[in-house]
Amino acid sequence: MLTLLDRRARGMERTEYEVMAAVESRHWWYGGMRAIAAALLDEVYAGRRDLRILDAGCGTGGNVVFLRRYGSVAAVDLAPEAALFGAERLRGALVRASVLALPFVDEWFDLVTSFEVLYHRDVPDETVALRETWRVLRPGGRLLLRLPAFEWLRGRHDCAVHGRRRYTANEVRELLQPQGFEVERISYVNTLLLPLPLTQRFIERVAPAIDRNGSDLQLPPAMLNEALRWPLAAEAAWIARGGSFPVGLSVICRARRV
Repeated sequence: MLTLLDRRARGMERTEYEVMAAVESRHWWYGGMRAIAAALLDEVYAGRRDLRILDAGCGTGGNVVFLRRYGSVAAVDLAPEAALFGAERLRGALVRASVLALPFVDEWFDLVTSFEVLYHRDVPDETVALRETWRVLRPGGRLLLRLPAFEWLRGRHDCAVHGRRRYTANEVRELLQPQGFEVERISYVNTLLLPLPLTQRFIERVAPAIDRNGSDLQLPPAMLNEALRWPLAAEAAWIARGGSFPVGLSVICRARRV
């Protein structure tokens, strides 16, 4: 039987999925993160349209749409809200399953993506999920992994989406290498806008009684939404030139199965 706390948490998660489905095709953060992901993928897959891809923890499917430019995409997500709110994007792609037990044969995929999934409380041990990822990747296949960075940046949004922990780049390396992955590129991202979440976290700490209404994913006004795209576009361009950032709200890594 669900406790009252469990029911409230489930309600918050459903709300986040619903908002995500409504805004992820237009929201500056999603667009910027996909531009950064594309910079890392184009470095090794530019011109490819034949990849077998798995989006492990697909949410409502916005990244599945993005990844189809590189080949055919399968998707898994454990939450029923993924199918409910992402039905149109995920039609024919979604399998309801856990990243801890991927329902695919060995060495099937060329690329597995995992965006803000392994830090979730439903993944109590990242190494299990990474072993599963390694198993379904063909030799030489790649993982594109993105996670929230730095525990000192933990905020209310982490609680709303049941975030278990945040990571440093070194911690990501230490997770991947023992599981048979070679780190090719790693960087912090969402760096240029870091003062904004820092200010928000400060307010949350000094005034915890202030109740913030709505999700962090709410779409801002059109002009502000467009303005916020530009810093992430600049970061994507820098990443595409081989650059990296020493600090940021997220850490992104491209690793190869060896």
